[in-house]
Amino acid sequence: MALPLEHVYRLDELHMNLALQKKAASLGFQLLASEICFNIEMSQKLDAEEDKKLKYLLQETFEPEKCQSKSIIGNCNDGEAILEVGPRQQFTSAWSSNAVSICASMGLKKVTRIEKSRRYRVKGAAPSTDAFRELSLLVHDRMTECVYPQGIQSFESHKEPESWKLVPVLAQGAAALEKLSKEQGLGYDSQDIDYYVRVFRDELKRDPTTVECFDLAQGNSEHSRHWFFGGKVVIDGETMPNTLFQLVKRPFKERPGNSVIGFHDNSSALRGFQHTALQPSAPLGGKDSALREVQKDYDITCTVETHNFPCGIAPFAGAETGAGGRMRDGASTGQGSLIVAGVAGYAVGNLHIPGYEMPWETKNKEFLYPHTMAKPLQILIDASNGASDYGNKFGEPLLCGWTRTFGERLPGSGQRFEWVKPIMLSGGLGQMDHAHIVTRSQQKGNSL
Repeated sequence: MALPLEHVYRLDELHMNLALQKKAASLGFQLLASEICFNIEMSQKLDAEEDKKLKYLLQETFEPEKCQSKSIIGNCNDGEAILEVGPRQQFTSAWSSNAVSICASMGLKKVTRIEKSRRYRVKGAAPSTDAFRELSLLVHDRMTECVYPQGIQSFESHKEPESWKLVPVLAQGAAALEKLSKEQGLGYDSQDIDYYVRVFRDELKRDPTTVECFDLAQGNSEHSRHWFFGGKVVIDGETMPNTLFQLVKRPFKERPGNSVIGFHDNSSALRGFQHTALQPSAPLGGKDSALREVQKDYDITCTVETHNFPCGIAPFAGAETGAGGRMRDGASTGQGSLIVAGVAGYAVGNLHIPGYEMPWETKNKEFLYPHTMAKPLQILIDASNGASDYGNKFGEPLLCGWTRTFGERLPGSGQRFEWVKPIMLSGGLGQMDHAHIVTRSQQKGNSL
């Protein structure tokens, strides 16, 4: 049984950057101070020596006085409040896993979990106002984090999971699926509903479960479109001779030799070139050795993917994981590849830059956006920062990119046409040894 959480606070000016200050000011707030709170779960109480080790681990090397067991940013005066955000409790964060592993290596095996939350001392509107909620959206990732009005007091989840139930398709038909889709945000369109009604009512002759409906919604989401690209295309009642995937793969098959990897593995690879490289004369054995010239045959890897919806919810973190996932794919092609340089692209709605109104934006000021999604201007700024930030961590420069903004009403129908859900594209070039293009299966004796 874990003991009650202990808390260690560390002052952190990094979360008080000028850009965040300006954003807060635009909402009518002033950020006075910020700190990090380490929420520590232990199986047993630490002794004095173990506590000293833990404090050493958590404090900054050159400013240990800025780390203590009581809040550093102090109590709130009138008109002030504490805004605390941190990871959701349903899962242990990657940061916590690393921190606990380091603690174990230092002999602190009593520490079972550490989660890091961020606390802001804010002057302005009361926490119950919409403006305060808008401020909270600026300082946390809504997909993986949440706001803690009372701080993190426990890692135990007290919410019971919702039990599954039957959806009354046999009795109510399409209306049952329409209601479920609207209530749970499954995104069924009329074609989906007609098809699912036919499958369950007419063919299977039973009601689907809510689990099945959720699974169908995920399989039909834009994060998994292979079924669509690989399916038959019927136009005006006539079945087309090729699927979309067959059309995309056609140049690869008709012009062999240009690409050495295509439509399999983590990236594609173009046939490269011979070049002279420097290589240790004795690379194995863990000893120093002279460099010698060797002839290498390298191919060029190419990877592109999008990370759209996450950037709409949390632009910085969404772009980070978009760029990071693409870099991971590039590096894990064949038996291993090297990342070289990246590119990014963004498509969003009308920007409405303060003091810089465009004519087409002025006449479409009534355009609203879902409260759960970031505004186009914030997406461009924060997503761009997120993509560059992640590449910088791994030494991949972001060399070029593109940006498009659009939001208009179509002539005649007056229908709104806009990138409400943004596009965030992340691409990259790399290089790999031609001898490494085929991934080998693991063999007995390989090191893990």
